[in-house]
Amino acid sequence: MNAMNRREFLGSGIAAGLYSAGQERMFPFAQSHGPHPNGGIDIPAWLLNEPVVMAGCWDDFPLFQRRLGGGPDWAEDLYREQRSQQTVEQLKKIGITLAVIHFFKGFGLDAEREHIADARALSKLLKQNGIRVGLYVGSTISYETFLLEKPEAEAWFVPDYMGKPVYYFDQTFRKRVYFMHPGYREYVRRVVRFGIEHLHADCIHFDNTSLQAEPEIFQHPLAIQDFRAYLASKYDPSEMKERLGFSDVRYVIAPKIEAPLHTIDDPLFQEWADFRCHQLSAYYAEMSSFIRSIDPSVAVDNNPSSGMAGRNTVWSQGVDYPRLLRAVDVVWTEEGDDAGVTSDGVLVSKIRTYKVASIMNKRIFCSTYGAVGAWGHEQVGGGLLQMAESMAYNCQGIGMVGGFHDLQHLPAEPQQYIRFFHDNVQFYRNPKSIADVALLYSFSTMAFDNERPQVSFMLASQMLIQNRLLFDIVFDEHLEDLSKYRVLFLADQECLSDRQVEMVHEFVMQGGGLVATEQTSLYTERRQRRRDFGLKECFGISAPRWNGPAAPEANLSGGPVRRTMGKGRVVYVPEVLPAVKKPDHEPMRSPYWVPALNQKELRDEVLWAIGGSPTVQALGALSPYVTFELVHQQVENRLILHILNYDHVRNASVRDVSVEVTIPLRKKVNRIQVLTPDQGGKEHSVNWSGEQTVQFIIPSLQIYTAAVLHLG
Repeated sequence: MNAMNRREFLGSGIAAGLYSAGQERMFPFAQSHGPHPNGGIDIPAWLLNEPVVMAGCWDDFPLFQRRLGGGPDWAEDLYREQRSQQTVEQLKKIGITLAVIHFFKGFGLDAEREHIADARALSKLLKQNGIRVGLYVGSTISYETFLLEKPEAEAWFVPDYMGKPVYYFDQTFRKRVYFMHPGYREYVRRVVRFGIEHLHADCIHFDNTSLQAEPEIFQHPLAIQDFRAYLASKYDPSEMKERLGFSDVRYVIAPKIEAPLHTIDDPLFQEWADFRCHQLSAYYAEMSSFIRSIDPSVAVDNNPSSGMAGRNTVWSQGVDYPRLLRAVDVVWTEEGDDAGVTSDGVLVSKIRTYKVASIMNKRIFCSTYGAVGAWGHEQVGGGLLQMAESMAYNCQGIGMVGGFHDLQHLPAEPQQYIRFFHDNVQFYRNPKSIADVALLYSFSTMAFDNERPQVSFMLASQMLIQNRLLFDIVFDEHLEDLSKYRVLFLADQECLSDRQVEMVHEFVMQGGGLVATEQTSLYTERRQRRRDFGLKECFGISAPRWNGPAAPEANLSGGPVRRTMGKGRVVYVPEVLPAVKKPDHEPMRSPYWVPALNQKELRDEVLWAIGGSPTVQALGALSPYVTFELVHQQVENRLILHILNYDHVRNASVRDVSVEVTIPLRKKVNRIQVLTPDQGGKEHSVNWSGEQTVQFIIPSLQIYTAAVLHLG
């Protein structure tokens, strides 16, 4: 096996072994590669078939709140109230189907015994009321009590990093651990077994995933040993020498980063980033395998937190979403990005994050109507639009609608949204996206460059969202089969392997459209500069002159270049022009999502590359803050078009939304049913014209409407 194939073999997760104490252990979920019917593991049936409406209470228990300090003197009264029959009956009345409750915060099973007994009683009460139970499992260790139970756990803790202890932010009683330490893993298995066997958990919720594989964690002595073992297993001596310049890695150590990096060119840094992702995914593959061995019906979720929101999660957190998603059923996002339109006119959404889960046949958990924190008394958050966004873009879930105490006084409108979701859940089961465009998120590009590719990717996706062009976010593995898409969009995807270049070339030759920008394909998957674009034959132009590794790459001048090749169409766009410049070394977060200065140009080039009408389009003028999402329910033989008004605060009602939909597979429309939780939640039918391409009008859109096209 040559070096490149070996790197792709291991780096992609086909042979993602679990490295600890110099030993390799293989797990079936970590070995999976490529599209799997359920994204890597078999999702529990209840999670696939039942509506998910969530509530939570995991930080309210007295031990944590006493040690944390700063709470009200009636805190323990609230803690007792949340476990009452009255509280649980109210959750049931509202329509809550899953409650995530306190279980293990890291003080130790002995120290938390009393509160675990409370959780056990609460779990029983919830289940008696038909509510499934998720158990919270933290990833930090509150050492003051934990070491009394298990003194040897001192060896799990991460040593000081850059002269500072590694704590959980300002909560210095919570130390962080190297999660791959055998003793820690054994203890966590003991915790989850207890929760499944004694509290009858339906779901295990692992928190703080975003912190587990940060750079400082891998300064642990065992992590350094594991890194060396990983390299030695990944490469034979000759391959190692070709990769690093030497073959003996006994003195390799984990990098320490003092300043933010523009690009990650050092091959050891690249391997270290990949290794951190590998270890984190392998840890959750192990936990999922263990949990399934006890009870296959128990779901597994974790909290990588950042979502697909403009942050390089690989480098900063060791989170590679396709690998991590293969190991679990659900991931959380706490990215913020509450749905709406800012005062600066920026459409803010979690659409990208939902799409990342969707392509892997998984789902997202997040707070929608109400934020949950200590006591559940934080201000109500994103509101009805966030609930609608989750229904439209997520899979069969309306999100976390609040804490136990918030939901005792939930207003009528969100209750109407929850009732609507329950009443119409059949339209949200097992949706498959219909997309004209595949927007690539290449691992090497987005992991090894913290600047321009992050900007171009986020602005390209913003253009697709605001122009209602149907798209999926795809990963490297999906390049193997792009047959469902009409266009592949490479937004400054600078690092592509020779094999990936071949696959893109073949896609175009067979009739696919290609839109590429800036430095796309100018670098190998190891971020080595090529002499010219790898996709030069597609682009029909040459790359700018290279001025050495210290000089920034220049963009080509001029406008877009269009050409045909084989049966396909290719557009090369020299630059995506941000309207608001992102400061260097900052994530490409929502303040910088102002549409690109050349957004219309980007839209026009995508439409040209499609080579015809998009599958769905608005007929006539329509606000750029109205979005479309089209999904297919194959068994039920229907299409569902979700329509959202992100600007509903300023524009409460959009009149006469005229839509055209091209019907796939030469089927015919028998009926168009219009559903909305707004306007009293009444459904109605609308007339349409046309057969293969149908046109119809939604008379009024407030926040959210779904048009169900029943096919014959």
